Amino acid sequence: MTESLVYTNGKFVPKSEATTSIFDHGFLYGDGVFEGIRAYNGRVFKLAEHIDRLYDSAKAIAMDIPLSKEEMTEAVLETLRQNNLTDAYIRPIVSRGIGDLGLDPRKCLKCNVFIICQEWDAMYGDLYEKGLKAVTVAVRRNAPDALSPNIKSLNYLNNILAKIEANEKGGDEAIFLDNNGYIAEGSGDNIFVIKNGKIYTPPTISNLKGITRATAIELLHERNYEVLVQNIAMFDLYTADEIFVTGTAAEAAPITNVDGRVIGDGQIGPVTREMIKAFEEITSTTGTPIY
Repeated sequence: MTESLVYTNGKFVPKSEATTSIFDHGFLYGDGVFEGIRAYNGRVFKLAEHIDRLYDSAKAIAMDIPLSKEEMTEAVLETLRQNNLTDAYIRPIVSRGIGDLGLDPRKCLKCNVFIICQEWDAMYGDLYEKGLKAVTVAVRRNAPDALSPNIKSLNYLNNILAKIEANEKGGDEAIFLDNNGYIAEGSGDNIFVIKNGKIYTPPTISNLKGITRATAIELLHERNYEVLVQNIAMFDLYTADEIFVTGTAAEAAPITNVDGRVIGDGQIGPVTREMIKAFEEITSTTGTPIY
């Protein structure tokens, strides 16, 4: 079987050869940024928005990406072409580059840029019809004054610790609280709560500025739903009529159980079903053409 090709600093190499030094600060310290992007039916969904967020993350950690946004955009598209893909998950990665064992990023003279793409099935399998079981976790979301959750950095240990705890508790997804006890987000997705016909989602100060989240809000507004961006507590989760989460990998997925509490009647609610259908429609008909 032919190996997939990975964009590696301007060249396309088999994935087994897409390597970097163990002295790369991305490996040593999680010093770098990345994006998760999806392609559907030969189009890359919200590509410009993802590229903008990648560069915003880099700017926030004082890292200069050695490509213009236009060059990065073309590199993403060409990586898909090189692998003959029309439906895929795409992962651009920018690490600080090779330095020494010290922390000083000035020792890293050039960033490394990699772009990985692969075929991608539904992240949660048949749970899109059954609903996910979520659990709140003890580990708190990174505080914005420590390591801003708005930065999509290679340091994902906070998310991994939450996922480990969810696995131990038998949950399909973890739900983070922030340091004030409000709901932040899932380990890899944003959260929406429906109660009495209104839709609530937490502000993004303590969670990622999700591109799928923003898309969901637009789609809900188009359908005349009221979406309120405000703090949400655990009580609001437990007593919700419906809950769904959004993310590039997860897309729009229903949650029907939180910490052993059945959400609503335990079935996927009408707003969530409408959201899933609307998201399927927009991803299958819009985006930047690959070919």
